[in-house]
Amino acid sequence: MKRKFSPHEQAPAGDGSLIARRSFLAGGLLLAAAPLAACQTYPGLPDQAELPDEEFDYAAAYAALPDGDVTWPAINYKKFDRKYWRQVVEYKTREKPGTIIVDPYNNFLYWTLGNKKALRYGIGVGKAGFAWSGDALIRVKREHPIWRPPREMIARKPSLERYWEKGYPAGLKNPLGARAMDLWQGSTDTLYRIHGTNQPSSIGKNVSSGCIRMWQQDVIDLFNRVPLRTKVIVLSKDPDADA
Repeated sequence: MKRKFSPHEQAPAGDGSLIARRSFLAGGLLLAAAPLAACQTYPGLPDQAELPDEEFDYAAAYAALPDGDVTWPAINYKKFDRKYWRQVVEYKTREKPGTIIVDPYNNFLYWTLGNKKALRYGIGVGKAGFAWSGDALIRVKREHPIWRPPREMIARKPSLERYWEKGYPAGLKNPLGARAMDLWQGSTDTLYRIHGTNQPSSIGKNVSSGCIRMWQQDVIDLFNRVPLRTKVIVLSKDPDADA
């Protein structure tokens, strides 16, 4: 009578039938896992939303969005040029997939996917968005961030002084919107942010304040895709200038 071994016991070398069975099971698991591994062919965090395609439901993507104690208003996206809608586009770059490239001159943010593709978002660029360029990493990701006005803004509008110590509370009126991603170079905060906005009409425009603004629904989408330490490149010149 052949002895049965528990799953925690090792079969003797001569028990070829059990070894063969285990090999078959292992092979089956690998085969079963292969399609799952192939489901996500783009970079970033697990369990992120599918990429926009030809059948993408923009009405749902830009509908009012419950988010904790806040519901972000729907975006009247059809009033904007379609190029500012969240979409996958052709994009050539030598940067590895998962890199964010900010083009403040054309009001676009690209999240590179590889294979000459990128997920592109429309952005609004504040004055600070042109004040800094270079390479950095996302070192801080904030949900429902508070906003602290810079000193030069307080100098222009002294009534903002009350928000210097504790900051402007999170919510619908907060200038940073639903999410903020703070860019650092080493141990230095560049003070450059990718964030939401309570002024959706500013997308596709250059505005007086802020860094890189996104629609609330878009900044949440990006936030849910990119991990900490994502590389961000802010272009120092218009890529179309030499075209």
